Amino acid sequence: MAKKRGNNEGSIYKRSNGTWRGQISLQGKRLTFTGKTKREVQAWIHKTLDEIDNGLNFESTKTTLTVFMKEWLVSIEPALRYNTIQQYEQVTHQYILPVLGNYPIRDIKPEQIQRLYNDMVNKGYGLRTVQIVHSVIHRALVHGVRLGLLSRNPDDATTPPKPSRKEMRFLDENQVQQLMIVAKAQNDHFFTLYYLAIATGMRQGELLGLCWADIDWEKCELTICRQLTKKKGGGFELTTPKTKAGIRQISLGSNALEILQEHREAQQLDRQAAGVHWQDQGLVFTSSIGTPIDRSNMRWFFKALLKDAGLPDIRFHDLRHTAASLMLNNGIPLMIVSRRLGHAQPSITLDVYGHLIPGKQQEAASLMDDLLTPIQFKFDN
Repeated sequence: MAKKRGNNEGSIYKRSNGTWRGQISLQGKRLTFTGKTKREVQAWIHKTLDEIDNGLNFESTKTTLTVFMKEWLVSIEPALRYNTIQQYEQVTHQYILPVLGNYPIRDIKPEQIQRLYNDMVNKGYGLRTVQIVHSVIHRALVHGVRLGLLSRNPDDATTPPKPSRKEMRFLDENQVQQLMIVAKAQNDHFFTLYYLAIATGMRQGELLGLCWADIDWEKCELTICRQLTKKKGGGFELTTPKTKAGIRQISLGSNALEILQEHREAQQLDRQAAGVHWQDQGLVFTSSIGTPIDRSNMRWFFKALLKDAGLPDIRFHDLRHTAASLMLNNGIPLMIVSRRLGHAQPSITLDVYGHLIPGKQQEAASLMDDLLTPIQFKFDN
């Protein structure tokens, strides 16, 4: 129940320089605010008294954004992946705190945050970088509202720039076959990895975290329930997918199963050659001694393969786009494509790949003509 306020809990007076100052007593100490107009100061007093009624204490009024952000980053670290927390810490210390860090969190205004976004754009920072800064600020201040340090999130009133979507790159059917032919001819160590990436649309981390135990040879399917991620302090670890939809089963064709079986036999030879140096982790795709594949090495070999095959210079992740393109352009239903890709909703698949779905306008027009035109009309004509 809100505490009843007394008559002397807030005072306003005009200063000699024409500005107005408001004062409020809180826990025996004084809070002050200076504004250009009396109305601005009255609004501050009203807002502050409401916050006091809802638990605001003097200590929290002096909490700077620097102190708050550091404590917030520590609190969310257990719930985030290593790469994510590293990104949050980088943008916080590089972009946010140098500009806003010294301000008490409750005094930060929307126009100050907006100015940060605008200045970053004017200095030539990428729109994606500005968007990440916005995401970190917004999420942090939401936490501030939940803790009672803020009555509202000032970032709600800003307009951060929206990054333009990068042009999607993928291989067509002929290029995919060329990639496979050259990789097979060169006896490329990653041939099976490339094949499965396109056949399933799996993410890189999902492919590198795939274990032999995840493959059901009788049901002709594999289960995605883990991914390989960077570990804090160095190295890698197997973690669960970020979303519930990421845990899924993907059916495999007979060719894919045969290629996987051949890959398994080749891995047994690697195991024998390595002897006591083999580090068995049950992974499908490994180095020559059974350890997880080094992504930078894999990317180097992939780029070299593209060059040898005379193909466009694409990213490994673009093989996932290639898989989506091939499925959608060959009539695989959107729902099935979405499930294979591990999207939470088909609407996500449609938003990302909708432009790849071949046009069916004329087919739809002819169908509606047939449905709407009675048989006798056709005879009369």
